[in-house]
Amino acid sequence: MTRTTTGAIARPAAFLDRDGVLNVDHGYVYKPEQLEWVAGAPQAVKLLNDAGYLVFVVTNQSGVARGYYDEAAVTTFHRHMQAQLAATGAHIDAYYYCPHHPEGKVAALTVRCTCRKPGIGMFEQAAREWPIAMAGSFMIGDKDDDMTAAAAFNIRGVKFNAATDSLDDVVARLIGSR
Repeated sequence: MTRTTTGAIARPAAFLDRDGVLNVDHGYVYKPEQLEWVAGAPQAVKLLNDAGYLVFVVTNQSGVARGYYDEAAVTTFHRHMQAQLAATGAHIDAYYYCPHHPEGKVAALTVRCTCRKPGIGMFEQAAREWPIAMAGSFMIGDKDDDMTAAAAFNIRGVKFNAATDSLDDVVARLIGSR
């Protein structure tokens, strides 16, 4: 058991990419009715919750910078995800997203930033806000940028392929090897 400087008990964290890992990536998904869970995703989140992991979504949402949807739509989508997870007894502890893209159309969001993966700004924000035990923490993502971010944050990166894997099986193997 590890305690933080504030006395809180630190727990390992599971950082999960959103599109392609938790939900099927249909391209710029932001409407609640577009939510289609990847096989085993709600069950995987529940497994993580039950095993004592903090569970975070870390997702690049360049559709905001591109003007396809706004940040309120991202928040609405995440609330919808959370409500559906709650129906299975699961929950995400926090959702972090990057609305920026260097080739965006919304001027205020057309920037190079440290939060957009492969940057680690979202991971660092989670570490400031939550008592994370780095040992045992990991990132599950479907892109090379996810793996690069995990390595830069000094946690294990696990590449996921929704076409060949069930997320709950991947998570069960990860937490079983802990």
